[in-house]
Amino acid sequence: MAMTLIWCAMASAALVCGVMNGSLDTVSQAVAEGAQSAVTLCLSMAGMLCLWNGVLEVMDRAGLTAVLRRLLCPLLRRLYPAFQDDALVMDAVSANVCANLLGLGNAATPFGLRAARGMAAHSGGVANDSLCLLVVCNTASIQLLPTTVAALRAGAGCSAPFDILPAVWFTSAAALAAGLGAAALLRRVWP
Repeated sequence: MAMTLIWCAMASAALVCGVMNGSLDTVSQAVAEGAQSAVTLCLSMAGMLCLWNGVLEVMDRAGLTAVLRRLLCPLLRRLYPAFQDDALVMDAVSANVCANLLGLGNAATPFGLRAARGMAAHSGGVANDSLCLLVVCNTASIQLLPTTVAALRAGAGCSAPFDILPAVWFTSAAALAAGLGAAALLRRVWP
């Protein structure tokens, strides 16, 4: 609701300023160009996201995501020891991590929600340490292929949308390390 009011106020202010300055033609031209570029960006992002979601589906059907889950299992069992015997929660967490590794936050969200529901069911609806850690790991996920950002860059006309890989790898690893460190510290402060 608040964002609707803010956007309406900004649009109204632009129109009022355009009328007062005698540049209403410029304002209406900017509106038309902005709408056109928004549609172009959405279509290019949709294409890229469909491609990578398709790649994730092919990986899943070929059994590669199961291989990734098995590789991640020892790490995830150490991060979530309370749920290491709950196959449904661990599968959802593994799928969430796999989707995040591919930079597919939109595909990772349903798996994260499924894992969160499973974790919350075991704690009476109260956020336990594992659930908080899931939120931290999902938010500061390591992305091997930042496909959503690459789609945004490609839609904006970038000729090499994946040239940001080293920076993404470093910052996502640093964010995850900081998040895990903060979670460990807060777990000791508030047991």
